[in-house]
Amino acid sequence: MSNAKVQSAATQRGALKKNSVLVLGVFGPKADMRALMRLSSGRVKEVKPGSRVASGTVIAIDEHGIMLRQSGQTRRIAIPGG
Repeated sequence: MSNAKVQSAATQRGALKKNSVLVLGVFGPKADMRALMRLSSGRVKEVKPGSRVASGTVIAIDEHGIMLRQSGQTRRIAIPGG
């Protein structure tokens, strides 16, 4: 494949919203999963259950994303495109 074809296949404009919390990916064994999160500041951080980030506390990680508790409410943040 040419570089242009690879770039076109691997790039989706607007797939990641700026200034929002995103899960970039998850990894590790099921008993000790970790995730890479992009915080609203743009910083990328490796997290595990119990990790605190500015937007809340990570309470669970699975192959689809994370569960985040913030202000007494729990929400799922899924991996984009997943």
